[in-house]
Amino acid sequence: MTKFTQLTMPLDRAYFKNLFEHSRSWPMDGDWDALAARALIEHEKSGQLMVWVPSVPFTTDTGGSAFEVNLRGYHIGVHPVTNRQYAQFVEETGHSKPEKEGYCKPVWVNGTYPPDVADHPVVGVSWKDAMAYCHWAGLRLPSELEWEKAVRWRDGRPYPWGLQWDAGRCPNNRQNGAATANVWEYESASACYGAYQLNGNVEEWCADWYDADAFTRYCQGNFTAPPKSQHHVVRSGSWQGGNPGAFSASCRHYSRPS
Repeated sequence: MTKFTQLTMPLDRAYFKNLFEHSRSWPMDGDWDALAARALIEHEKSGQLMVWVPSVPFTTDTGGSAFEVNLRGYHIGVHPVTNRQYAQFVEETGHSKPEKEGYCKPVWVNGTYPPDVADHPVVGVSWKDAMAYCHWAGLRLPSELEWEKAVRWRDGRPYPWGLQWDAGRCPNNRQNGAATANVWEYESASACYGAYQLNGNVEEWCADWYDADAFTRYCQGNFTAPPKSQHHVVRSGSWQGGNPGAFSASCRHYSRPS
């Protein structure tokens, strides 16, 4: 059974009060203590912090036409899975280490990673690897729409911090060169719901199969999951890129699952 620990930090109350003041139509009518109870939880097995994204509408223009989407509430990771967390999974399961060339130059060498990148996101992980990690941890990958909502807030912003691209507010090749960043860096650019580095540092797998026409269907009110294909959805820009469009919440990537 997956276990979580409710975190009752002093910041929780202020955090949700700030969210309420931004949204101005929170469904719990300003019950800060009740909101804080769901604000931040810690996954006991992996140590992953999860932040609550409530069931309120958001606007997307992915695919070209702006429309509103309302999803059920869910938790999403505050930061990407780190090398430290992935090492625990590898040690307990015997899963293969992310040492192969492919997505990028491997960080892990001879079964381990440099100590100074323990709290950097793990890289070189396939969709199948990510799913195996989730199965071990008792978690799941977000859907493409869940990932996008966590970035866009309620107003449909293309970047977590607002409307305009700012290379100084997320890890990219103009800031970090050929290296990832610690997952706790760039706090000022965290998304309104509390997740760090959704648009930058590493590209992120989503659960969905990639379908080029998915958002055309969504715009028409058909939210049927995309059919099986050869690729899975990848979102976010990465430390290897610097094109502003690749970091936008409307930019969709895809890759083979392994």
